[in-house]
Amino acid sequence: SSGINAEWPLRPGNMRKAIAKRLTSSKQEIPHYYLTIEVVLDDLLSVRSQLNKEGAGNFKLSVTDFLIKASSKALLDVPAANSQWADTCIKQFHNADISVAVATDNGLITPIVFTANNKGLKQINSDMSELKSKAAEGKLKPHEFQGGTFTISNLGMMGIQH
Repeated sequence: SSGINAEWPLRPGNMRKAIAKRLTSSKQEIPHYYLTIEVVLDDLLSVRSQLNKEGAGNFKLSVTDFLIKASSKALLDVPAANSQWADTCIKQFHNADISVAVATDNGLITPIVFTANNKGLKQINSDMSELKSKAAEGKLKPHEFQGGTFTISNLGMMGIQH
């Protein structure tokens, strides 16, 4: 071995290019701030377990489903948080379209649960199952991963704390 670190250029597909462009733009153009708290989810986990038992295998609610629902409610309770800067004005949204980070073989993508504020947990779970499948197969259409009003990236199941 010569000790030379060779490089192989990878040719990204259109989806990967769109993701890279949006992430770069987001980090450069949108103010960011990070808040961290620890949350005890014992009651939520108990309710989740009970609902999943009642579902008799027809669905399996995740903690992320609850986060989507809670976030959508919070965004309507605090409309200023459900807004985006648009050159000369602030666009405030009437619905909570929640983007959720999903890992695929081609990288991270954020499919959108549209109008999550109008959906119950079972419908959110169904939407997420369909979106994850489409993401894994590379079949998401641009409108299904571009334009959400809020994004969740939940790595709690991986032991990530901050």
